[in-house]
Amino acid sequence: MRVLPTATTDMSDSAASLTRDELCRELEALWRERIPLTRALGVALRRFDDATLELAADLAPNVNIHGTGFAGSLYSISALCGWSMIHLQLGLRGLAGSIVLAEGRIRYLRPVTEEIVAVCLFDDHDAAFTELAHSGRARFPLTAKIASAGKVAVEFEGDFAVKSQA
Repeated sequence: MRVLPTATTDMSDSAASLTRDELCRELEALWRERIPLTRALGVALRRFDDATLELAADLAPNVNIHGTGFAGSLYSISALCGWSMIHLQLGLRGLAGSIVLAEGRIRYLRPVTEEIVAVCLFDDHDAAFTELAHSGRARFPLTAKIASAGKVAVEFEGDFAVKSQA
């Protein structure tokens, strides 16, 4: 398995032939090797179906003094969910690019009292991919949500900037 730079989706021409499962395994290896915080958070990829990404982490290593989800962990897991979605979307298309979180906003609506599960949906971003193809740069606005007791507890909105690599 290739070692990839932290904020770069460095795909070769063979990336277009990678399966969804291979892309997911490669992403998890990237986290372990290049994003140390993911080990401390205990985050794992739970599900990816091209349009939906779910990341999960146990509550125990991510608690605050009240025994609920620590705000910094919730932010980090949500931001990672969006970043990972872009990484996987580029991989599905056989594209290479450097991905950064250009702007992030979060709302903490209620305490998280159970396993942390961040969900990011990838809607229609054809215009952003067209912009990426023409200018080599694009922004992808994404939302990740975390629920607790069946209700949305955290809403994260991030603008992810991508610069293509030749």
